[in-house]
Amino acid sequence: MALATVGAFLPVLPTTPFLLLAAGCFAKSSTRCLHWLTTNKLFDPIISAWHHQRCIPVKAKIMAILSIVLFGGYSLFFVISNIYVQLLMATLLIIGLLVVARIKNCETI
Repeated sequence: MALATVGAFLPVLPTTPFLLLAAGCFAKSSTRCLHWLTTNKLFDPIISAWHHQRCIPVKAKIMAILSIVLFGGYSLFFVISNIYVQLLMATLLIIGLLVVARIKNCETI
């Protein structure tokens, strides 16, 4: 959960995979934590959609793509000055965009 939270603010660290991993771990280890996660207004729709339909809501996909482009682009062009680190970051951002873009959209939640 901590990595998912940090990933919401850092462009290179993905949020959704860590959130889904946490849900899977909670399901196996702690019914109390799983209950909190699946009754949370923010996380439950995304987790339920992924669990039942293997898709993410269009709104979440748009937010993920915008976050990658805006925050990743800002970091790439204004924060990082080393060309090799820029190339690595650009590669990671493109991979992240491709992964998010390939996930199926949910029709309804």
